Amino acid sequence: MTPHFKRGELMCKCGCARAQMSPGFLQRLESLRVAFGKPMIITSGYRCPRHNSLVSKTGIAGPHTTGLAVDVSVAGPDAYLLVLIALQMGFTGIGVQQAGPHVGRIIHIDDLPLAVGDRAPRPRIWSY
Repeated sequence: MTPHFKRGELMCKCGCARAQMSPGFLQRLESLRVAFGKPMIITSGYRCPRHNSLVSKTGIAGPHTTGLAVDVSVAGPDAYLLVLIALQMGFTGIGVQQAGPHVGRIIHIDDLPLAVGDRAPRPRIWSY
């Protein structure tokens, strides 16, 4: 899909093998990876609506179902740096999960439009 991100790491984890990522988002994600200068381990990329409804409060229409969102396994100073670069690059959604064991810490990055239905205005940042 890009030099640093392969289809397998962006596929839905339910086994449906869908990886309907937005080509524009993938280009921006690749640019983020190059600016970050370190591997970005994707823990969640595309999610089909059914799988998303099982793993997220956002139901069948969450950010991951749009192909415009990923979760990256990262902690400590690298998490701070990733958030900083993502904000500088203009990504519109940043979710921060940095509590608990390092293995479970993630940064959610998305690029949803500035206004979609009743979703919170963008850009925005939140914690889990």
